[in-house]
Amino acid sequence: MAKRIDPEVRREQVADAVIDEIAEHGLRSVTLARIAARSGLAIGSIRHYFGDTLREVMRFTLTVLMQRVARRDTTLSTDPLTRIADAVAFTVPTSDQERKENAALVEYRVMARTDPELAADIAATSALSQDAVRSALRDAMADRAIDDATLDREALLLHAVVEGLSFSSALFSAPLTEEHVHEAIAASLRRLREAHPPA
Repeated sequence: MAKRIDPEVRREQVADAVIDEIAEHGLRSVTLARIAARSGLAIGSIRHYFGDTLREVMRFTLTVLMQRVARRDTTLSTDPLTRIADAVAFTVPTSDQERKENAALVEYRVMARTDPELAADIAATSALSQDAVRSALRDAMADRAIDDATLDREALLLHAVVEGLSFSSALFSAPLTEEHVHEAIAASLRRLREAHPPA
């Protein structure tokens, strides 16, 4: 009797094939035939799990990418300043697998510029990320005299740094080191605190 394969395992296998294809050739190169060749599955099997459209495979892969970032194992400090630096270092890809997944996410984000359906998914994730940055920054600056408008501006700048590191790392030939990312963010936060007197 043939061993039953978990459908979710197969779907993740397909998503990994899509990620590999994007990392090597770019998002627009992805076809069912290329996914089949990379995953070792027949095109009929892929259609069985996703239906007849490549679009469903691509949307599922985007979901997998966002879930993997959210599931990365990290321990955040109890100190608010260090916690922000920890969180930023955690989101920036520092391993080869994370870089591959990040490159795929970057391509999805560029494609979302002209694809309203993808844009909605990307925008929702970005909004959550911005809110998290602002909340963490508010905690880190709780003992400083800083108004809401300045806090909003600084949160936007910090989020832009996170986005910039994500985009840049997709172009670098080697992964960023967690230590360098942590040091850069910690230095920025120290400058911000020094610019505002105690409350």
